[in-house]
Amino acid sequence: MALVNFTDLDFDQIKTSLTDYLRENSNFTDYDFEGSNLSNIIDVLAYNTYISSYNANMISNEVFIDSATLRENVVALARNIGYTPRSRTAAKAIISFYVDTTGFTTKPVTLTLKKGIVATSSSVFGSESYSFSIPSDITVPVVDGIATFSNVTIYEGTFLTSNFTVSSNTPAPPSRYILENENIDTSTLEVTVRDTESSTSSKKYVFSDTLLEVTSTSRVYFLQEIEDQRYELIFGDGIFGEKLKALNYIEVSYITSSGEAGNGISSFSFNGRIGDNNNNLVSSGISLFSTVNESVGGKEIESVDSVKRFAPKIYSAYNRAVTAGDYEALIPKIYPETESVSVFGGEELNPPQYGKVFITIKPFYGPFVPDSIKNNLKTMLRKYSVAGIVCEIQDLKYLYIEAHVNAYYNPSLASNADSVKAVVTNNINTYADSSEMNKYGAKFKYSKFQAVVDNSNDSITSNITKVEIRRDMRPVLNSNAEYELCFGNQFYIKNNNGYNIKSSGFNIFGIADTVFLSDFPNEDRRTGNLFLFTLSSRANPTVVSNNVGTIDYGKGEILIKPINITGTSKQVQNIPIIEISGCPESNDVIGLQDLYLQLDVSTSTVDMVADNVASGDNSSGTLYTATSSYMVGDIARLTESERANTSLLSSDTYVVGSSNLELLGDSNPTPTSTTSGY
Repeated sequence: MALVNFTDLDFDQIKTSLTDYLRENSNFTDYDFEGSNLSNIIDVLAYNTYISSYNANMISNEVFIDSATLRENVVALARNIGYTPRSRTAAKAIISFYVDTTGFTTKPVTLTLKKGIVATSSSVFGSESYSFSIPSDITVPVVDGIATFSNVTIYEGTFLTSNFTVSSNTPAPPSRYILENENIDTSTLEVTVRDTESSTSSKKYVFSDTLLEVTSTSRVYFLQEIEDQRYELIFGDGIFGEKLKALNYIEVSYITSSGEAGNGISSFSFNGRIGDNNNNLVSSGISLFSTVNESVGGKEIESVDSVKRFAPKIYSAYNRAVTAGDYEALIPKIYPETESVSVFGGEELNPPQYGKVFITIKPFYGPFVPDSIKNNLKTMLRKYSVAGIVCEIQDLKYLYIEAHVNAYYNPSLASNADSVKAVVTNNINTYADSSEMNKYGAKFKYSKFQAVVDNSNDSITSNITKVEIRRDMRPVLNSNAEYELCFGNQFYIKNNNGYNIKSSGFNIFGIADTVFLSDFPNEDRRTGNLFLFTLSSRANPTVVSNNVGTIDYGKGEILIKPINITGTSKQVQNIPIIEISGCPESNDVIGLQDLYLQLDVSTSTVDMVADNVASGDNSSGTLYTATSSYMVGDIARLTESERANTSLLSSDTYVVGSSNLELLGDSNPTPTSTTSGY
């Protein structure tokens, strides 16, 4: 008889296999399987086999990190290769306040803000009220009767403690030190050990995630996530790390947090404890809080998908940085605020810069990594880098996508154009916030974006979307500098007479009016020259300086010659910028190397156009409104005030002609610095 195939997971297939097996048995040759009670028995056998096969398949999947689905199993597999998932992170705010002690009977010398809860959100934030704590005491002196607590970092969450006593049995059985609370921010952990519970002195233990440089006397602890998103402390064995002794008393303090929910809180009220140097509690003279920075940085525990992605990379890196992938794996580990990272070797540049690694980091909050953190990262990376390799951490360079949507809709299927526009705008916002866009190496997929618009509402019949790419250049004010902007995408030359590139306004030394930057292609249509013009005349732009730089349309590179910029029309977070944009040759835009791709919703537009053909109001199509697929807009990026005082000039209306070339020459001296956009 043939063997039964039990590899199928389908119930009907298993039942058919069982029936065929029995039919080949001589005792059941002429048996009516479907019309007998034996059919019920076969159903039971098939069902039991199905359940067993399904369970075996799921168990097999949970053995491998790529196919495992349960967090507990993924974390356990990651633990086997030395990876500890990132914990939930508490949102942090910075506050300042003071205490007036002039009315106190006993004049204190110092005041201490006690660890634990310090403040609460003064009003309901959303539907919740949040507590903020500090993990350790803060002591300040009293000067002229005033104790000033300046720039105090407070953590969203509740301050908790856990205590353990090392077993006195000899030999001591294996002890587990498990923190039973969930949602712990492990960065707030403080671990101290006393000889016994009654001892007054304690020793502080520090966290270590590696055995490198750990000796038999190192006071370190190790951390691992276990089931139910809890954490377990592991201490040394006398070889790697100092070994605990019988009756040692372990004290662990930490903060449990709400994660992302605690972000964006800016108003606080005092809810803490303050004591003076005489151990008296202070309850009066406490000023209102001044919020230096609202709460930011709160994050959820590392997701299963993230663990699956990074754990194998950390294992392959093996605590050394050789390849670009090694750096990409190590940087989020040593700098948890990393949202995305791009790494490439200097040999990929033109001309190549051998022996260098270029790193660009997108932090979770803010556009740049502070210089102090950059320097710390360089120092930390030296522990992992191969000798002779120089790490260069660059400022983040954004490549913005600006989408200008003309959405055609059927008026008979929509209540009004505004409601449809709202849905389209909301979907574009969702797409802009997706992981597909906000990362290095991301690609803006034009067809997918159009599908997002088309599928927003049943009334939408089609859309014509025009795409622009933009870089924001940070000029060095009042100093001669040259600038290089790399877009990483080929520019489209829509006008052989110029004005393919446009900029926001800025001021330069020697010219009173606001100037704008644009281009004039060469005959090869691969390169071109840059010029400056003004819009002081409402009739025509006036070119005030020619040959101020070059443009390579094929490479998407702009080089501005030495120029002294004294001011700009636009700012971002009080940083002066010059917006420079153009149309890409391909509507599919990629973030090349260190360019961080983002869809800028704030500068994108959505216009609703009634499709009278689809609605049946104009079946002949004679009144159909056609929309060009190419950008034909302003020749400059104007602010609202500039628009109020200047004609809206169209790029297909004005050309660079000899009649309006009023060349002033290049009187700028040798540059003193070089910079690029961000």
